[in-house]
Amino acid sequence: MMRLLFQTMFAVCLAGAACFNAAHAQSKPKVTTLGPDFPKAVMFVGNSFFYYNNGLPGHVTYLERANDPANKASYRNTMVTIGGSGLDWHDMENLLRPNGIGAYSFDEQNNVVFNKPGKQYEAVVMMDCSQCPIHPQLKGAFTEFAKKDSAIVRAHEMRPVLFMSWAYADKPEMTAELAEAYTVAGNDNDVLVIPAGLAFARVRQLQPELNLYAPDKRHPSAAGTYLASCVTYAALTGRSPVGNSYNVALDSETVQLLQKAAWDTVQEYYAR
Repeated sequence: MMRLLFQTMFAVCLAGAACFNAAHAQSKPKVTTLGPDFPKAVMFVGNSFFYYNNGLPGHVTYLERANDPANKASYRNTMVTIGGSGLDWHDMENLLRPNGIGAYSFDEQNNVVFNKPGKQYEAVVMMDCSQCPIHPQLKGAFTEFAKKDSAIVRAHEMRPVLFMSWAYADKPEMTAELAEAYTVAGNDNDVLVIPAGLAFARVRQLQPELNLYAPDKRHPSAAGTYLASCVTYAALTGRSPVGNSYNVALDSETVQLLQKAAWDTVQEYYAR
């Protein structure tokens, strides 16, 4: 009886994996790494999807420092967000002005640290509003500002990166649409795309009972933010989050699932 149950579950799992691959087929990304000189200081420009649960960039920093404690002071991520915003709400030129945002930070003893004048960051991660890249009336602005802001970031000698957001809990069809829109924008502007949305879809298939969403079915739960942070960490550093000691107070089984799903998504999306 148990053997039959196992065989049935294995067959369902295989079928599910095939469905996942088919349902999320998309353009292949041209840029698949920021290496070998991976950035350690990054600005995140976006909206509430970034700032929920005390901010995704902070969790990325903790993952980086846990993996590389000898150089933990080198890792710094800053969040610039406006609730409900698209890229067209942000003045990228102003955000990157010399000696502005990121001119100073604080160490673990809360001492102020004045960072090197001029270029405060090595890369800028940008996310549009949750619907903008696929909304009939807003997707044009996404295309326009992905191009415009990528050029501004490069003009400041930093590297632009796009963050692929996730589908709403009750609208899973958004996953493939968002993935395609971000991948095309990434290819058009020669920028790396962080496939967070694909990781959400993977976990929802692997373990549907794990809630990745806040009650509004849009913003991330603590588990959702941790998953997106692990994907971002893997994409920005080229390192696997599997086994990382930073766990944001989630149980070990959930942490292992999210870390592995994040790494598998990054490896599959970048075709490594």
